[in-house]
Amino acid sequence: MSQNMIHVYLMPGMAANPTIFEHIQLPKAQFEIHWLEWMIPNKKESLASYAKRMIANIKHENVVLLGVSFGGILVQEMSKHMHLRKLFVVSSVKSKHELPKRMRIMKFTKAYKLLPTQLVGSIDFLAKYAFGETVTKRVELYKKYLSVSDKRYLDWAIENVIEWDQEQPNPKAVYIHGDKDAIFPHSCQGDCIVVKGGTHIMVINKYKWFNENLPKLILDES
Repeated sequence: MSQNMIHVYLMPGMAANPTIFEHIQLPKAQFEIHWLEWMIPNKKESLASYAKRMIANIKHENVVLLGVSFGGILVQEMSKHMHLRKLFVVSSVKSKHELPKRMRIMKFTKAYKLLPTQLVGSIDFLAKYAFGETVTKRVELYKKYLSVSDKRYLDWAIENVIEWDQEQPNPKAVYIHGDKDAIFPHSCQGDCIVVKGGTHIMVINKYKWFNENLPKLILDES
């Protein structure tokens, strides 16, 4: 039975820990879920180098890889250096051309280097940049899911989102996006599965959609 098991590796979004996937459940007779966690980047480390280091945490062959938001960018980079059964990119972008205008301006002006990432102790700062929302009544929710507050990591992550240089979507990837995503509002265009009412954190609050649809999408050979 173990030889037929499909291993599914899940990569969270920027600053988030993998408990964002705590409600994702796939049939245990056929699928085994593994959580990936952010590592602190090396000094001036490229995204490609980081992706190769992350691959070292994958202990199986022919796996399914799913990434959310910045994690979706990372898994696209990882896929360039490994063979996958399936690649899923959730609440993210398919290429640098889908980055929102404010991020493209930051790339041109290098203004992202001035972001106050020293305020990482502020859960409001993390929530705004990781989930696209300011904290209102969900402080405890954010404290639970946002735990990667190292300044080196945040500076590196923000820079590598804004400076990502992928020209074209990965033709083998399955892109899944919410039509209410405020962080990446232009990513529903083109070849993409659109989740109605899905926001940037739909992997948390629309987990039932993923539990119902991921098994079918993984097994789809088309």
